[in-house]
Amino acid sequence: MKTPSLRNQIRRLRFEHNEMTQQMLAERAGVTRQTIIAIESGKYAPSLLLAFHIAEAFNKPIEQVFQYE
Repeated sequence: MKTPSLRNQIRRLRFEHNEMTQQMLAERAGVTRQTIIAIESGKYAPSLLLAFHIAEAFNKPIEQVFQYE
């Protein structure tokens, strides 16, 4: 049985939004840059509230930023 995972499109979306930096995204989401790095690399799963904040920063629905597999 495959272990479920949470994928994200944060890196791609940052570059599609005028090459937004991790720091800029962190400030918009209200977290540290280190948190964004961990989420982007798949080492940390954000809380549901944080996932919504990140999606809002890109003006996208949450399912366009995060995918559960």
